[in-house]
Amino acid sequence: MSTIGSLVFCTDCGSLLDGSVGDPTRILVCDVCGTRNKDTVPQTIISESKPSAFPSTLRAKRSAIQTLTAADRRTQATIEKTCPKCARKEMYFTEVQLRSADEGSTIFYTCICGYKETTNN
Repeated sequence: MSTIGSLVFCTDCGSLLDGSVGDPTRILVCDVCGTRNKDTVPQTIISESKPSAFPSTLRAKRSAIQTLTAADRRTQATIEKTCPKCARKEMYFTEVQLRSADEGSTIFYTCICGYKETTNN
């Protein structure tokens, strides 16, 4: 009988044996070929490695606590468009496909002052 991790296989045909409990006095009969196999204790292999075993520049730069600013959390792109409310010359935009694929997308413009505008292309 062969064991791989917690799985037990027949030594003659290689079929998976049912009902293994790890009792060496117990006999497991293969359903496929009928071979009688001793039930052996499955061996569990555990491997551990220290973080220093695989050095990484990203891991070295990362700290346990990260501080994100509002600018870090903003994922929108910027465009040169004047805000009608505050006259700021730069706005954030996001393009989303809300309608069917053969129609244009919808663009959402947002200003820092809170003004929002939508354009359908």
